[in-house]
Amino acid sequence: MRRMSASSPDPTHPDLVTVAAIAIVATVIANLIHEGLGHGGMCVATGGRPLVLSTVHFDCRADTRLVAAGGTLANLIFGALFWIASRAVKRSASWRYFFWLLMTFNLLSAGGYFLFSGIGNIGDWAAVVAGWQPAWAWRVGLAALGVVTYFFVFVPLSLRELLPFLGNDVKLRVRRARQLTVTPYLTAGVLSCVAGALNPVSPLLILISAAAASFGGNSGLAWMSNLLSGPRFPSTEFQMPEIERSLGWIIAAVVVATAFIAGLGPGVKFHPP
Repeated sequence: MRRMSASSPDPTHPDLVTVAAIAIVATVIANLIHEGLGHGGMCVATGGRPLVLSTVHFDCRADTRLVAAGGTLANLIFGALFWIASRAVKRSASWRYFFWLLMTFNLLSAGGYFLFSGIGNIGDWAAVVAGWQPAWAWRVGLAALGVVTYFFVFVPLSLRELLPFLGNDVKLRVRRARQLTVTPYLTAGVLSCVAGALNPVSPLLILISAAAASFGGNSGLAWMSNLLSGPRFPSTEFQMPEIERSLGWIIAAVVVATAFIAGLGPGVKFHPP
């Protein structure tokens, strides 16, 4: 396999098939962190009994505020861990990009949930603050928290960490950024909706969970490259090699996507002991 200098990436383009494959694996892991480790882990930790896990929901017999908050809290924790992991990778472009995507999916999901629940009064954080008074103040607070974290913290952080993949050519940076952001945005959205269509609860969850969390929550990926036009994000001297075609990532994506859609899509029921 051709190896490239870490100081000067190929000015053509990354392999988009591999980019999409990495996005599939990262999407599934981010989903399991939110639904399984977040909601599911908090359910078990608070003495509840897990009932059903799917790609768009988790049912716990003790459906408490902590269980509702668990998904976003897990996203924040793992988002920070994946940020550290991404910065630790200095040579492998595919693995650094993988951890970058995991960081981005998790952090955007967290900020998006605050905003989504505050504006729409639905979703995890609407359940967390349900009954707290004055209700309008809590909704405004959630929406404000979502705006600040999403647009002023998480999106800029994600774009800044993407800079080592973009090269130093001003004319090519935006194009390369779009290839590395829009591709996973569309891939994650389609995969989430296909798997979510099989959920055992209601078709409505395709809209308010699968589509909202993927196309809505990850929407920063669709437009963050536009921020490169200004001086806020200058090129960095440290540059990663190009993301090349990887049969390993492609095979992993096929296996993971199949298990995600066929296994978790219809939901996994936990039988009581």
